[in-house]
Amino acid sequence: MATFISVPLKKSSEVDLVKPLSKFVSSTYQGSEEQGEYLRAVEELNKLRKSALGRPLDKHDSSLEILLRYYDQLCSVEPKFPFAENQLCLTFTWKDAFDKGSLFGGSVKLALASLGYEKTCVLFNSAALASQIAAEQNLDSDEGLKAAAKYYQLASGAFGHIKDTVLSALNREPTMDISPETVGTLSLIMLAQAQEVFFLKATSDKMRDGVIAKLANQAADFYGDAFKQCQYKDNLPKEVLPVMAAKHCIMQANAELHQSMVAKQKKHFGEEIARLQHAAELVKTVASRYDEYVSVKDLGEKINRALTLAKKDNDFIYNERVPEVKDLEHIGKAALAKSTTITPPISQKFSDLFEKMVPMAVQQSTIIYNQRKAETVNRLVGTMREATNLCNGVLASLNLPAALEDLSGDSIPQSILEKSHAIIQQGGLQSIEQLINDLPGLLTCNREILDESLKMLNDEETTDNELRSKFNQRWNRTPSGDLYKPLRAEGANFRNILDKAVQADQVVRDRYNTHCEMISLLCKPENELTAAIPSANPTKTLQGSEVVGVLQSLLAQLDEVKRERESLEGEIKAVTFDMSVTFLTALAQDGVINEEPLSLSQLEQLYGSYNQRVQASLRRQEELLGQVQTSHQEFSNLKQSNSEANQREEVLKKLASAHDSYIEISSNLREGTKFYNDLTEILLKFQNKCSDIVFARKTERDELLKDLQQSIAREPSAPSFNVPAYQSTPAAPAAGPTPAPRTVFQPQEPPAKAAPPARPPPPAVTPHAASGPPTVPSTNNPPPVAPPTQAQGPPYPSYQGYPGYYQMPMGYNPYAAYGQYYMPQYQGPPGQGYPGAPPSGQPYPGYPQQPPQQQPFYPQQ
Repeated sequence: MATFISVPLKKSSEVDLVKPLSKFVSSTYQGSEEQGEYLRAVEELNKLRKSALGRPLDKHDSSLEILLRYYDQLCSVEPKFPFAENQLCLTFTWKDAFDKGSLFGGSVKLALASLGYEKTCVLFNSAALASQIAAEQNLDSDEGLKAAAKYYQLASGAFGHIKDTVLSALNREPTMDISPETVGTLSLIMLAQAQEVFFLKATSDKMRDGVIAKLANQAADFYGDAFKQCQYKDNLPKEVLPVMAAKHCIMQANAELHQSMVAKQKKHFGEEIARLQHAAELVKTVASRYDEYVSVKDLGEKINRALTLAKKDNDFIYNERVPEVKDLEHIGKAALAKSTTITPPISQKFSDLFEKMVPMAVQQSTIIYNQRKAETVNRLVGTMREATNLCNGVLASLNLPAALEDLSGDSIPQSILEKSHAIIQQGGLQSIEQLINDLPGLLTCNREILDESLKMLNDEETTDNELRSKFNQRWNRTPSGDLYKPLRAEGANFRNILDKAVQADQVVRDRYNTHCEMISLLCKPENELTAAIPSANPTKTLQGSEVVGVLQSLLAQLDEVKRERESLEGEIKAVTFDMSVTFLTALAQDGVINEEPLSLSQLEQLYGSYNQRVQASLRRQEELLGQVQTSHQEFSNLKQSNSEANQREEVLKKLASAHDSYIEISSNLREGTKFYNDLTEILLKFQNKCSDIVFARKTERDELLKDLQQSIAREPSAPSFNVPAYQSTPAAPAAGPTPAPRTVFQPQEPPAKAAPPARPPPPAVTPHAASGPPTVPSTNNPPPVAPPTQAQGPPYPSYQGYPGYYQMPMGYNPYAAYGQYYMPQYQGPPGQGYPGAPPSGQPYPGYPQQPPQQQPFYPQQ
């Protein structure tokens, strides 16, 4: 009776996990201490997959443990890597577990770039192997019963988990073996078998009959549910449906048997007989319909013995009325079998290979946080730099501090000399021109990388569209146009960035062209610089004035503000904080990360005080500049105004402004060079991303083309058609054998060959050496007998033969003519035959004698 259903394993194609995962680790954790550890973990993950899927698995606990460990590792890895068709693309190919394929094509398989698909198939194999291990258990031992119940419940839970998650994991129609309907049916079957094992355990432990009856009735209920589901599953093995029907009846019969024992204990003998009769009818039904799948001989004999004894006792002693089955009280149910809940980790020896790697949600939130942090830092630093540039511009417009240093009117102010020396030390015009000349090459390199990346996407999308128009609905993969939308948006963003960079480069060039002459003047030696600056009347009378002292004090305070800003900028840039811990805590508590409020709150804590200091510095500068402008107005009124002094002051202003422009242009050019170099690395990563996804799409395309070719090969070459009525098999005659049916394509028989003419008698030949009358042939031989009109004995079929074959009429001798005209006659003595021949009319000795009327072996035509 113990016939249990086990599920075959799915087969997977080999997948290289090392190359794409290592590339992601190298690019994401470049230079970090964990990079080497993560690369080794990738190697271990690849080995684990080969152990779980790359070899035949024994029906043993250790093999199931490997599968479960690989499934747990997939669950752990999934949130830590960006597995997607347009990011980290890994294509997994699995064959249908129940499809055996055909002569011209392999079995049905599906290739998807989805880790959820891999998880689903691995869990399916875990459930299938658990069902096989359970089926191999010795159910006569207590340990075997416990193990079988454990594995059947695990299989039921795994199949049920797939039913609930497969559609969301795949986002497309799965193969039939992992469809929600199929795995739901398998889950019911495994649960029913687990309940049956509990029934066998209770029977083995000799528990009370009432408890055993409830367990059996529940098992029958489970089998009934499974049978209803199996009726609509054409892809399951053919023996599943009859086994489910048989098991349903068998468990009902067991329930009635044990409930009859309860009735006997209560002295309800009529009920006992009614239940035994019902059980006997159920077993008889199984024996008549499903005997080739399930044996019920022992159970039937047991029920019949009990029924015979019960009838005998009732007929002779109790004489109770036997009620109808419909009037019997329903047997209760006790469900001990429960589907195991699948909550990773489910393996006993699981250790996360990527334990230190944070999930992608945390990584992405950290990236966004870093962007917000960079924006905050840039805003604070930019505000201070703008204020400093504004201060320098105001002082340059007032020719300060050069106006205070140029009281003699004929020497170079000290501040101008310092600025000249600073420009010369930084390389002067040559360094700026070199930086400007380098920018177009960097820009061109970035444009070429971006154009090549987008060209790869365009070429693959064009091929995909051509194949989609060729195969129509059969080309059932995600359109490349939809898949590449994020990449194209990213590429458009890069192109927009490059366009803005080109505009910024032009602004820098224009500013350089504006101040190029004054910068060149600052790069000259001191004597040439002195000669280039116009001289003016001396203003030594202002050297000891109060207004000069006030201006010098205010300029010193402004310099102090600038130094404080430089120090404050360093402090702001040095602030660090690891937000991954905060994000991990939020993910563990809520299951999601609400990044924006967490990031804004933390940034306010980190940079709130710095923002206040920056604003105070701005207010202090504004106040000092107002005082400088007031004092400078008073200073200008005291100076002697003439054209020479105005020219000198104008040149000094331009020189001061040229120095500030040089510093700013140099800074902008260096930032631009760094920007292009950094963008090159980013674009190379973008190019690698495009290359990886295009390669994965090409691999998927080749697999799909191969499947389509096999599918087309399996299709009939021509549509079916009805055979004409005149070619149908004629009705059999009243007597005689039934003729063979005609086929649609039947070789034509050759036309009947005309019978040859009657053979003339052999001519009488007179030997040259003999004399006398001619020899008269002997007439002792029996006269020829005509062949019978109909063959005697068993009928033989007539064969049409192959095309081009012509049957010879019976009795036709093709060598007659040869023997008639070309066979030489023996020249011997008259009246004698051949040498050694027997006397006339006697047969040759040693040869078997033929009957006078020999029937031909083949029937006559």
